[in-house]
Amino acid sequence: MGVINKLQWRYATKSFNPAVEVSDEKLQIIKESFNLTATSYGLQPIKLVVFGDKDLQTKLIPATMNQKQIAEASHVLVFCIETVIDEEFVLEYFNRVHAIRNTPKSILKPFQDFLISDFEKKPQELIEEWATNQAYLAMGNILTVCALEGIDSCPMEGFDSEKYDDILGLKKLGLKSVLLLPIGYRAEDDMFADFKKVRRQLKDSVITL
Repeated sequence: MGVINKLQWRYATKSFNPAVEVSDEKLQIIKESFNLTATSYGLQPIKLVVFGDKDLQTKLIPATMNQKQIAEASHVLVFCIETVIDEEFVLEYFNRVHAIRNTPKSILKPFQDFLISDFEKKPQELIEEWATNQAYLAMGNILTVCALEGIDSCPMEGFDSEKYDDILGLKKLGLKSVLLLPIGYRAEDDMFADFKKVRRQLKDSVITL
């Protein structure tokens, strides 16, 4: 029941203690967990931007609907999607498969060619929608990892993505921000920490066949 207890403990933190920082060791766990997240086809069309610069965090408050957690948190995680998924991107993945697993390229080629052709046919809007879905998978993974590590977090969709991209210089990196996750440790006076979780009964949420 350890995992369940940790997930019961987790909540969308409304007030962080700005004096307590997440250690480099725990940040490394988060980074590696992000990199190990499952993604469609294994292509990893996502990147994670991590920073704990308080001046930068304060600057981002207006672009985050004035949510104070951005400034109070120990660090902010910005989940981004790659805006260009083309032949070069797909080939890079299959070259990595070949190098790590030593899988013959002749075996990889049919699937490789299929993905290249498939993405060439897709409009940019659908590609970004697909990539964004992978970012949600990653955030779900990181929320759980944070809970297991005793780190508080607050998932956010409410922010101005274009302003974030400008302030953080993401466009020149071929990235687009889609989700935010400030992390740290809850303030003692955050009353939301003691609220009971509001969830369906398990029988109304899970169907066992």
